[in-house]
Amino acid sequence: MEEFARHEGLSLGLVTKSDLIVRDLDLLRAIAARNRLRIHITITTTDTNLARILEPRAPRPDLRFVAVKKLVEAGISTSVNCAPILPGITDSPKDLESVVRAAAAAGAMSVAAIPLFLKPCSVKIFIPFLQENFPRLVPLYKARYADRAFLPLNYQKRISTLVSKLCRRHGIGVRNHDSGIGASASDLSRQLNLFTL
Repeated sequence: MEEFARHEGLSLGLVTKSDLIVRDLDLLRAIAARNRLRIHITITTTDTNLARILEPRAPRPDLRFVAVKKLVEAGISTSVNCAPILPGITDSPKDLESVVRAAAAAGAMSVAAIPLFLKPCSVKIFIPFLQENFPRLVPLYKARYADRAFLPLNYQKRISTLVSKLCRRHGIGVRNHDSGIGASASDLSRQLNLFTL
């Protein structure tokens, strides 16, 4: 990031689950002053107990929302990735509204709703995780992901419509998570996405 702070005119995106990103506020401000910087904080649920099951090594959701607030207060464009959305676990209207409401309260620019996708290598890890923690959902997941990595389009559309409605209700923007599709080659050549742990 120190190297990026020496340049200008770049389009930078950082995606993280960690609230430790606020340790670098001064550096992030320096980058944002001369570049287009967007930070996306991934928050799957506002339920701390559920988060402990889904993301045992990630910071608590409330700490991540505090990080969103601090970044916004520092003048840095910050959004929330509600991801992954897990069928039967985090996809109820109540659960999704809780994330959207908290994101709006923290001052986030937008929310992106990203349903779970499971590549074959991930299925081998995820299904045993379900068997241990959510055994009743194993048949549902096996059926939905039997011959595909992504959920059916009608499910994705339902979630997208619901999250868009919730974002309007709470006065926050909604972001299409694959908005880079269709960008020109010159735009893509100047766009850099950094992924942190």
